[in-house]
Amino acid sequence: ATTARSLTWSMAPQTDAQALIGAVETKHARLPVAELPFTYGELRKAIPDHCFKRDTMRSMSYVVSDLAVVAALVYFGQYIDLAPTWLSVFVWPVYWYIQGAVMTGLWVLAHECGHLAFSDNEQFGHAIGLVLHSALLVPYHPWRISHGKHHARTNHMTMDEVHTPYTRSEMGEITPWDTMALVVSVPLRIWHCVRMLVFGWFAYLLTNATGRKYDGPTNHFMPSSPLFSEKDRNDVLVSDLALVAWIGVLAYGCATLGFGWMVKFYFIPYLWVNLWLVLITYLQHTDIRIPHFDDSRWKWLHGALCTMDRDYGVLNYVHHHIADTHVAHHIFSKMPHYHAEEATRCIKPLLGEYYLESTARPGILGIVDSLWEAVTYCRLVEDVGSVRWFKDR
Repeated sequence: ATTARSLTWSMAPQTDAQALIGAVETKHARLPVAELPFTYGELRKAIPDHCFKRDTMRSMSYVVSDLAVVAALVYFGQYIDLAPTWLSVFVWPVYWYIQGAVMTGLWVLAHECGHLAFSDNEQFGHAIGLVLHSALLVPYHPWRISHGKHHARTNHMTMDEVHTPYTRSEMGEITPWDTMALVVSVPLRIWHCVRMLVFGWFAYLLTNATGRKYDGPTNHFMPSSPLFSEKDRNDVLVSDLALVAWIGVLAYGCATLGFGWMVKFYFIPYLWVNLWLVLITYLQHTDIRIPHFDDSRWKWLHGALCTMDRDYGVLNYVHHHIADTHVAHHIFSKMPHYHAEEATRCIKPLLGEYYLESTARPGILGIVDSLWEAVTYCRLVEDVGSVRWFKDR
């Protein structure tokens, strides 16, 4: 008897219906894989021209305001240890959460610089991005280059640069979480989340984890890494030198202010930034409703639509709408973030069923629900097929 799995592997060419065999069921509509009924030009015409205008002073106002909040939090944070011990134990985690969220906003503004959306003076934008990302221990230009490739090949099975799914041959036979005892499956899934959110960003920078498969060592620090071309190497070196300089500043801070002070006021909020970064990007491209394509079916605009807007509640504002307007951002990445909400409203009617928006409840509780669902069900895709959906077994 032909099993569903062998049917998926053996039929050539694979039909879209066969691609769904064994895919995780969903109550909500998947992204359609049929030919798009609209063009990039039609989407562009639906958005007012002013949404594409880059305003340097307005962009800088967000940088200044975020830095002011970071400075104010550091100032008031120095009084936390003056409170009774029982109170400071509870206040410090709140401080780290808030400071990490605000610092993530600065990360997003540097991300805007990398997309040339910050200013008409693109070199000025790169300078701001280099300073902000270096202060968050991010190699600005290497990240900018690899992230640009991600936007150029979004959800291409072999050429996307981040959060590419594991294939069945890589994973081997897996045991579905829902067939395990909860006392086993729940701790394992929690550990998976912790490992990804705490160590995922380091693994990506150092080894290109979850990224495109290259021949030879791949990371975001070596000018000779296959991520980069010859013309990129000076930019990689500049970023490396900026990081070395910032590490020197951090070492000086440890020597003068104390290592404990630096841990509380910089390193723990920095880990929160990494957590938010991995969480946001993972959930932007990982959902049972989102397909991946091989080279025979992939097209740029369809790939750009393989992302999902999610509502983080008040953090939408703190993070400059990086998560709740991500569909529009993937289509028009040079658009400033402060116009993305308006642009999203303009293109949603035209996108119709090709616009994906999370159905989870708004705010952080809905994000936790979405993370749990993604970790539970988005475990692998098949090795072959022009369209590939996530499977959990």
